[in-house]
Amino acid sequence: MKAALFIIFLVISFIGSAQNNHIVKTEDGRRVLLKADFTWEYIDTEGPKPVEKAVVEDVSRAKEDKTCSATEGFEEPKLDKKIQSQLKKGRATINHVKKKVAKDYNCEISEVLLLSFTEQRSKAVYYFCAKGTKVTYKRIGNSIVQKDKFF
Repeated sequence: MKAALFIIFLVISFIGSAQNNHIVKTEDGRRVLLKADFTWEYIDTEGPKPVEKAVVEDVSRAKEDKTCSATEGFEEPKLDKKIQSQLKKGRATINHVKKKVAKDYNCEISEVLLLSFTEQRSKAVYYFCAKGTKVTYKRIGNSIVQKDKFF
């Protein structure tokens, strides 16, 4: 009896999932409803609105802007102490990263300011302000390199 009920339930669930409609997106950004009876219709009657040129220029200017300045009383974000203690053996703690940034930008360690970070045990990305310039360094394992630089 239990096996028969299980088989009936299984068949009903397969029939129900086979009749699903799907929503897909076209290359121009419009959404289309694909029906189970092999017909389709547009959900969005209009395509996406074109981006205004002024907005694109502002974004490109923001990407080119590499200057930074910290406000008075800015405190660096706190890093995970457990991860930092594990990185001591490989000399890849935040202090070691700051020393590398200071060496690369010919400045003192006190002039290197940590703005933000994403950190895991095996990898991390650090965003610094060094001598008024925004820089990004990444750590993979115990190796520290400037982001987008191979050598």
